[in-house]
Amino acid sequence: MPRDKKESHERIIPAARKEFIEKGFEKASIRTIAAEAGLTSAALYRHFSSKEEMFNALVQPGIRAMNEWMRQHEEESYAALEKGDVERARSRSDVDMVREVVFPHRDSFKLLLCSSQGTRYENFIHDVVLEHQKGMWRAIMFMKAKGYPVEEIGQETLHMLMSAYLTALFEPIVHDYPKEDAERYLGTIQKFFMPGWQKIMGI
Repeated sequence: MPRDKKESHERIIPAARKEFIEKGFEKASIRTIAAEAGLTSAALYRHFSSKEEMFNALVQPGIRAMNEWMRQHEEESYAALEKGDVERARSRSDVDMVREVVFPHRDSFKLLLCSSQGTRYENFIHDVVLEHQKGMWRAIMFMKAKGYPVEEIGQETLHMLMSAYLTALFEPIVHDYPKEDAERYLGTIQKFFMPGWQKIMGI
């Protein structure tokens, strides 16, 4: 990318983030973003073909990081359970994902949670719940087959619990908690939910 174009692109990103966070995707104005970045609307469209593409560029880094964290977490957890290393398997959770992924990508997740109406991400929490529910169900079936004392639980109950858990985990982003307050809150969530999850999993 030529230097001038790169510099323009770097001005667009914070301008777009500010506009989307303040107004939401549907009410955000391409003209306002362009003016904030010191460009014309036509010049902005040379960087992004649509408002949707611009929003996607802002949120994808967070989504990719979260998906990679979950992939590694699942891989490590199954490896530990195969060896009977229960302590290692339960040593990390989605609380760590929030600390290690969501907080460093706070702006991406703020957009996903609060400004995505009208985009394919508008049901972000629900979609994440469904993916986690599938993963948890696979883990329950795996552990049951391995002889762990898994609790009997239906899909509906699992969905309700997972929805409550993940919604709670993202609350510090929704409400703009300072880091110190968010850490205290996450500690409380961990104390509240983890004993229940461990009992369901038989660990």
